Amino acid sequence: MATMASPTRDDFAALLEQTLGGADSFEGRVVKGTVTGIENDLAVIDVGLKSEGRVPLREFAAPGQKADLKVGDEVEVYVDRVENVHGEAMLSRDRARREAAWDTLETEFAKTARVEGVIFGRVKGGFTVDLNGAVAFLPGSQVDIRPVRDVTPLMDIPQPFQILKMDRKRGNIVVSRRAILEETRAEQRSGLILSLAEGQIIDGVVKNITDYGAFVDLGGIDGLLHVTDLSYKRVGHPSEVLNIGDTVKVQIIRINKDTQRISLGMKQLESDPWDGASAKYPVGAKLTGRVTNITEYGAFVELEAGIEGLVHVSEMSWTKKNVHPGKIVSTSQEVDVVVLEVDPDKRRISLGLKQAQANPWEAFLEAHPIGSTVEGEVKNATEFGLFIGLDNDVDGMVHMSDIAWGVSGEDALNLHRKGEVVQAVVLDIDAEKERISLGMKQLERGAPASGGAAAGGGAGSGLNKNAIVTVTVLEVRDAGLEVQVGDDGATGFIKRTDLGRDRDEQRPERFQVGQKFDAMVTGFDRSKKPTFSVKAMQISEEKQAVAQYGSSDSGASLGDILGEALKARNEKR
Repeated sequence: MATMASPTRDDFAALLEQTLGGADSFEGRVVKGTVTGIENDLAVIDVGLKSEGRVPLREFAAPGQKADLKVGDEVEVYVDRVENVHGEAMLSRDRARREAAWDTLETEFAKTARVEGVIFGRVKGGFTVDLNGAVAFLPGSQVDIRPVRDVTPLMDIPQPFQILKMDRKRGNIVVSRRAILEETRAEQRSGLILSLAEGQIIDGVVKNITDYGAFVDLGGIDGLLHVTDLSYKRVGHPSEVLNIGDTVKVQIIRINKDTQRISLGMKQLESDPWDGASAKYPVGAKLTGRVTNITEYGAFVELEAGIEGLVHVSEMSWTKKNVHPGKIVSTSQEVDVVVLEVDPDKRRISLGLKQAQANPWEAFLEAHPIGSTVEGEVKNATEFGLFIGLDNDVDGMVHMSDIAWGVSGEDALNLHRKGEVVQAVVLDIDAEKERISLGMKQLERGAPASGGAAAGGGAGSGLNKNAIVTVTVLEVRDAGLEVQVGDDGATGFIKRTDLGRDRDEQRPERFQVGQKFDAMVTGFDRSKKPTFSVKAMQISEEKQAVAQYGSSDSGASLGDILGEALKARNEKR
């Protein structure tokens, strides 16, 4: 009987290859194995290879938890290598979970379904999330609907996430917690909005305060309480009335179901102070209020909580024109005002500040009747006269024709300078138009009286305006002649242009000191000295001669007429 040959080493290798289907085929696969032992922090696992493999226990535990593993348990592991340098199989539970997780996640991502994960670490720009073995990135902006300062309470807690994108080749997964919250919140908002109605009164909690209002949580949905709906009285900033965390009673003013925006109001729960405002604040009533706001065009005055009136800049002061209201009143100042107009429909009240004070023009008229003499400082000159500062900050105007007798235009304006204190007569007062007319020449000696008669002579000389007098030349100048009436009368001046009607007659050098001739008194300068004119006398005599001795229509020549007039004049002498 033939004896059977003993199996060789190659036979054993072939038998093993047949049994296991090829050891190389295990590598890169997820296989099932059995826990045969636990050594310190390692689990010994038999997957049917030549040798067992060892896997750290932490790979069998969820983040932050201990592994619940015992001998005999069947587990899935990933075969990285069949045999390492120590002859052991290289196995990984993490890799197995990750491969299985990727398969599941790809399916869930295709269905846009939620997945469960655990935030377990921080990285630059966000956090890491364990999706049952696969590691995903959670950007900081996707953690919550609003920025979260401390994420610690959210870590190591299983919670749902939405996969935004994934790339298995690169091993990248990006998830969002915010998308889940927004979707849940939208569902809650839709349901809550359906339960709310305009006009409804509801309690809420102040969540946030801005410059323009406050956001109030109505139990899962926020409403905006605008600053203008906080109170009927003026509110500068919502923080003056509210604090974060306050429980407030509000009324729903508007609901926009398309945008899911809710407008709230608190003042609507109070009585409207404008009800019956016309009766409470009749036109002409004098009231006391507090200045709450100052603008370029006026000042707002609070008459009571919720009711403000506007004092327009034109109604601020009787005398201060084109001045910013802030230079007349200040915020929080108590002021007296008069009601000018009330419009309850537009919720407007027009007030006057100056009307609560005496009209300074009426007061001036009472203290300085027409014809009285006043004293004031020359404020400024215009092309038509001088403005004089008077009592109670009012100004009077002296027209250039009323500055001095015989002087007009720029010559009259140049007689006085700004800042000079002068006297004048009150000619007229129009309180309605806020005008005071003054005259300075009316105070000059020799000025015509109100009835038109002459009133004394200039400088005590008994001279009257338009009188013909004989003068003696005292001094010859380029601008004219300094002359004296008689031998010891008043001295005055004749301008070059007043020395005669013809240009040849207007040469001062044709006169000599001591020479006498006739001239007309035309007025008085600011020092009350008389002014004379030969030219004015000639014109006046010509008119009188024509009227008395005939005209060119009667056949008499101008020479004949003037000859007769001159002859009559000499005979009188």
